[in-house]
Amino acid sequence: MTHDASVDRRRLLQLAAASAGTLWLPRSAWSQPRTAGNPFSLGVASGSPTHESIVLWTRLIAPGASQLLGKDPVTVRWEIAHDEQFARIAQSGQAQALAELAHSVHVEVAGLQPDRWYFYRFMVADAVSATGRTRTFPAPDAPAQKLRLAYASCQRWDHGYFSAWRHMREENLDAVLFLGDYIYEYPDAAKAVRVPPGGWVLTLDDYRQRYALHRGEPELQAMHAACPWLVTWDDHEVQNDYAGTVGGNSGPSVADFPARRAAAYQAFYEHMPVRASVLTKALAGVASGAEYRLYAQQRFGRLANIVMLDDRQYRDAQVCNPEGKLGSSNVNPAACPAWNDPARTLLGAAQEQWLDAAFATSGGGWTVLGQQTLFGPRAFKAAAGNVFWNDGWDGYTAARSRLTQSLQRHKVANPVLLGGDVHENWVGHVKADYSRPDSATLGVEFCGTSITSRSAGNKNIAERVAGNPHFVFADSEGKGYGVVEFTPSRLTTTLRVVDDVTRRDTKISTLRSFVVEAGRPQVLAA
Repeated sequence: MTHDASVDRRRLLQLAAASAGTLWLPRSAWSQPRTAGNPFSLGVASGSPTHESIVLWTRLIAPGASQLLGKDPVTVRWEIAHDEQFARIAQSGQAQALAELAHSVHVEVAGLQPDRWYFYRFMVADAVSATGRTRTFPAPDAPAQKLRLAYASCQRWDHGYFSAWRHMREENLDAVLFLGDYIYEYPDAAKAVRVPPGGWVLTLDDYRQRYALHRGEPELQAMHAACPWLVTWDDHEVQNDYAGTVGGNSGPSVADFPARRAAAYQAFYEHMPVRASVLTKALAGVASGAEYRLYAQQRFGRLANIVMLDDRQYRDAQVCNPEGKLGSSNVNPAACPAWNDPARTLLGAAQEQWLDAAFATSGGGWTVLGQQTLFGPRAFKAAAGNVFWNDGWDGYTAARSRLTQSLQRHKVANPVLLGGDVHENWVGHVKADYSRPDSATLGVEFCGTSITSRSAGNKNIAERVAGNPHFVFADSEGKGYGVVEFTPSRLTTTLRVVDDVTRRDTKISTLRSFVVEAGRPQVLAA
């Protein structure tokens, strides 16, 4: 049999570049250069948990502005243990950190015990990473009595400090759902609390630098190391208000937006604890426009089914923008013939079909949808009548109706929609027909505020809630996150907000708390 080195190289890229990361290598194959300083200064993370597996993440960087370690691969050793002292090792191995992926590492550890907490770490030469803590979920058919999730989004670095993550670490969580806008592509902000280095984020190196800036924040690092994350993205991981392969409306235009999107998607992969399977055609596929599949579901025993969606990659472009501009606008539907076009999609046909199938087999317990934005309609009063923002579900009304019809058709148990994007807290009910307030209530919605990103303030909030009666509460001032605790009989959602996002030492408080009884989709004050 002939030995084709190019085939081996291609296969290695498919595995290591897709971060399968459980390669066993002979000691002679190790490449562990000694570096000045800590190569693990971006921390560690875990994510994509199942009942028997987890993804462990880190990225090696060199000190200084370039951060890159050179062009050679680096062998990284890893351990996952039952105890924090690593006296009882569950598994260990070695993975290749390739320059092609900025020396990031994604280790997919399988064969773990269900419903169990673990500790993990990485090693290169004599350098040892911080210790991370992670867990597996209960087996799909196992009883589970409690699940504590936090949901968060929108962490613009120049708008404030990441203090919310420090407080979240004290919440005793099972997992974090991050719902988009992990980075922003802007060079700076008016009245910036701090100014990021570099200008507009346009190239692969730009995106890598911006992720590294965020990953260097100690509060965010600590929260990544505290429990597993399930992640999706929104627009700012690429460009404000982009839609599918159509560019958005921020910063300088680029001649090849799909190439920019591919660079952004690669950088996202390099910095997130996601599985190799998201790269449906390996790294080369991202560059050529292949699907980067983030949508997925995972059961937490019989208690809950967590469904993560992607409403950016597959969507149609926004309609009825003035003068055909890119991005988003507030639109009066009466003056927009395409508003209710049944062919328009936010999730894409394949993801819609997948979601319908997921609802058909969702089982009992709670059905938790982690998705990017506000689901229920939100009308704004204007001189020409009510207007709606065309970048969210409001701009894709037929797609929203298909989702609610799917919920009804499959009699989905206890739907709970979690969202972000709007930098405000909105709490309400998911209706069968939002044009009829007396129509059936199908589920509940908690759309979260931002970690730091600014919003307009509460001047018009009371009027907006009154004009959109499917919502029961909104706030446009507090910054922070939400915590949802699920039990077989009820959920409790707590909105947590920091006192002052411009202070690293800020305190936190509870804005409001709500409860929902299982089998009764009505939001009540706790």
